[in-house]
Amino acid sequence: MSVRFNWIVLAAFALNSLFHTALVHAQALNSIQSVQASVQRGLEVVRVEMAQPLSVAPAGWSVQTPPRIAFDFPATANAGGPSFQDLNLGNVRSLAVAQAGDRTRLVLNLKTPAAYQTVLQHNAVLIYLQPPTDTTLGATAPQAGSPMALASAAQLSPLMDVDFRLGAQGAGRVEVKLSNPQVGVEVRQRGQSLVVEFQKSSLPTNLRRRLDVTDFNTPVQSVSTSAEGDRVRMVVEAKGAWDHTVFQTDGVLVVEVKPQRSDPTKLTQGPGYTGEKLSLNFQNIEIRSLLQVIADFTKFNIVTSDAVTGSVTLRLQDVPWDQALDIILQAKSLGMRKSGNVLWVAPNEEIVAKEKLEREAYLTLEGLEPLRTQSFQLNYAKASEVSRQLMGQPTQGSGAASGKLLSSRGSVIAEPRTNQLFVTDVVARLEQVRELIQKVDVSVKQVMIEARIVEADDSFGKAIGVRLGGGGNATTASTTPGGVNLGATYSGTSAGVTAGNFINMPATAPTGVSFMNAAVPAFALSIFSEGAAQFLNLELSALEADNKGKVISSPRVITADKVKALIEQGTELPYQVATSSGATSIAFRKANLKLEVTPQITPEGSIILELDVNKDTVGQSTTAGFAIDTKHIQTQVLVENGGTVVIGGIFTMDEVNQETKVPMLGDLPVLGWLFKTKSKKSIKKEMLVFITPKTLADRMASR
Repeated sequence: MSVRFNWIVLAAFALNSLFHTALVHAQALNSIQSVQASVQRGLEVVRVEMAQPLSVAPAGWSVQTPPRIAFDFPATANAGGPSFQDLNLGNVRSLAVAQAGDRTRLVLNLKTPAAYQTVLQHNAVLIYLQPPTDTTLGATAPQAGSPMALASAAQLSPLMDVDFRLGAQGAGRVEVKLSNPQVGVEVRQRGQSLVVEFQKSSLPTNLRRRLDVTDFNTPVQSVSTSAEGDRVRMVVEAKGAWDHTVFQTDGVLVVEVKPQRSDPTKLTQGPGYTGEKLSLNFQNIEIRSLLQVIADFTKFNIVTSDAVTGSVTLRLQDVPWDQALDIILQAKSLGMRKSGNVLWVAPNEEIVAKEKLEREAYLTLEGLEPLRTQSFQLNYAKASEVSRQLMGQPTQGSGAASGKLLSSRGSVIAEPRTNQLFVTDVVARLEQVRELIQKVDVSVKQVMIEARIVEADDSFGKAIGVRLGGGGNATTASTTPGGVNLGATYSGTSAGVTAGNFINMPATAPTGVSFMNAAVPAFALSIFSEGAAQFLNLELSALEADNKGKVISSPRVITADKVKALIEQGTELPYQVATSSGATSIAFRKANLKLEVTPQITPEGSIILELDVNKDTVGQSTTAGFAIDTKHIQTQVLVENGGTVVIGGIFTMDEVNQETKVPMLGDLPVLGWLFKTKSKKSIKKEMLVFITPKTLADRMASR
C-alpha cells in the first residue's frame, strides 16, 4: 500500500512540475549517478552519488503516517538508472527517485518513523537514519564524516531565551529562542506534561529555572528547564483537557498548549483542525516548494500567485496539515480561497483587490442584464409586509429598515386580494427572492396562554361589651316582686319602666369584618325592688365571626408566535370631566380583568412571555365617583412548554386590638369586665398570579 501511495505522490509531483521544464537554465544540470543503501555499525546509510559536489545539503522533510522521508535536489537530473528500488534493509522498505523539470526528488519509505542526518562527502550525499527508538528529527551536518562522531565532538548550541506568553483563546505559548535553528528537538507527552528535549544544546545558568505561570489562567501551570549532559530538557506542566502544537519559525521554537472547548454548534469537537497530521522540517525552503509538499500530502490542487515569494525555516511535528498551512500563510501574510478541491494562495492584498474587481464587474453586468418579472403566491405571510422587506423598508413591529434585497433597477408590487407578489429584477435577484420567500412564507406556531388570578380573603373578629343601668317608679304589673328577669334585652327600658344607663359599652362589630347582618347576642339581668320601686339593669353582649373567601379569575387567550394578544372583561365607570370653557362632559374609566401577552417560542421549545396582567374592581363610592381598586403585574418570564409559573403575588395583613373602659373601674380584677368593652380583628388578603403557556400542535405536521 505504501508503494502505491509513494507512486501517487511521485506522479502528482511530476505532473505539477512539468511547467518548469521550459525554464531549465542553459548551463549543465547536476545529476544523480547512483543510489545505494547499506547498514554501517547498526545505522542505515543511503549513499547518493552526484556528478558534481553539492554546496549545500538537499532540503528534506518527513511524514509520520505513512512514515517516509523526502529530499529535493534542485537543478538536478536523474541518471542513476531504476526509479524504484525495493530494499527491505533494516528500517528502509524501499526508495524511489523521480525527476520533474530541473528538480529530482528522492523518497525513502520506512517501516517506522526515524530521525535522519545528511552529510556531504565529496561527490556523495550520505543520509544516516537513526534507530527507530529515537524520534528526534536530525539536522544537516556542516562537514563530512560520521554524523555520530561529529555530534559527539561538535560544540553545543546554547539556548538564548525561554519565555512564556498568553496566546489567543486562552492558550499558553512557550517560546524558546535558539542560537542554532538546526538544533534537533524531540517533543513527547507524558501524562499531563510535555517533555521537550533539545539535542546537542547547552543551557545558560540564568535560564535554569522554573516559571510559575498559573496567574495567566491557561492550561500551562509551570515551565521547568534544566541541562542534562549534552541535552536541555524542558518540562511543561499542564492541567485539564488540552491540545498542543509545536512549530518552529526561523530561530524560535513555539510550544502552544490550547484548552479543549466543546462547541455544540460544531459538527466535530476538538481544537478546530481535523486534517491528517504530518511533520515538516525545513531550512530556508521556498514558500512555493513548501506549498507543493502540502499539495502532494493532501491531494489538493494548489494555485499559487506570482507574488508569493520568499523562504521560511520551520519545524512542525505531528501537526494537522490544515493547521500547518494556516501557520505558513500567517507567517508570510498570505491568504487562501478554496473552490472545491482547488486552493488559491496569494497575498492578502491581492485577494482583497481581486474580490473587489469581481464585485465591481458583477455590478456592471447586473446593470446591463435584461429584467424579468415573476409572480410569487404567498400562503401565510402578507404580501405587503414581504414587499416592504424586499425594498428594505421597516415592517410592522420593526423599528429599523433592513438591507434592500432588490437591485437598483428592481421593483415589487403587492396584490392584497390574492396575496401575491410581482417582482421585476434580474435573474440572480429573482432567485434570491424565491429563496427568501421559501423561508419566510411558513406557518407560524400558535400559543395558548392561561392565567389564574387567585385572591384569598381570611378575616376574623370578636367583641365583648357591657351595658349597666337602673331607674325608679317602676310599674310592677308585669314583674315578679323581688324577682330576677333573665334573658331580656334592654334598650334603656324594662317592663315598661324608663331607665337610665350608667355604663353603656355594648359589643360592636369591628370595621372590615362582615357579620352577615346578624343581631348581636346578649345576656341581660334585671333586679327589681317593689317597695322602693327601683330596679337595676345589667346586659352583657359578645360576638365573634370567622370569614374565609376565595376568588379565582382565569382569562385565557390564543395567539401566534411573536404576536401581541389582549383579552379583558369588566365595567366602565362614568365620571364628569370639566373643560376649559367650564362645561362638563362624561368620560369613562375601566375596572377590568385584563391579560395582555406577547409570546416568543425559543429554538429549544421554551416560551418567553411579555405579560401585562390587571385585576381591577369597583371600590368605595366618593363624591367624585367610584374608586377603583387595582392589582397590576407587568413582567417578562421564560417558561417551559406546558409548565406553570407564579409570576407574582401580593400579601397584606391587618390586625387591630381595641379596648374601651371606665377609668379605674375597668382595671379592677374580674369586676373590671363590667366596665369595659374589647374588640379584635384580623384581616389577611393574598393574591397570586399563575401563568401556563402551551404550544398548540401543528395540524399539518400531525397529518
